Amino acid sequence: DAIERLLSRRGYRLTAPRRNLLEVMASLGDHFSADAVVGAAPEVGRATVFRTLRLLQDIGVVCQVVLDDGTLAYRLAPEEHHHHALCVECGSVEDFSSPALESVLREVEEATGFSVEAHRLELYGRCAACRAASN
Repeated sequence: DAIERLLSRRGYRLTAPRRNLLEVMASLGDHFSADAVVGAAPEVGRATVFRTLRLLQDIGVVCQVVLDDGTLAYRLAPEEHHHHALCVECGSVEDFSSPALESVLREVEEATGFSVEAHRLELYGRCAACRAASN
């Protein structure tokens, strides 16, 4: 199991509570709140949920999105790196990837000698449906 290998490389184990939380997150679908995880896994302590979310985010299994209202949402990360476009009107979140952005990161690394370990890009605007509805 890929997640178990990622945890092991960092010196962690896939414990029963972590496995339980991963199953809960998968059942919640895209962009769930920490409180939704807590509510769906009452047998796991709130602090354990938050620690596990942080750990899974650190190893790239979970990604975090800051919604337009400032609340945090999470989702299980897809295999490929991606970014988020958030609608300020309806709150929808679209995932997208951009080879051009990844190319810019490589250029920054080459020009500065800086090694980019992680980055996050969130675009805020209006989705096609909200733009069409306002016309």
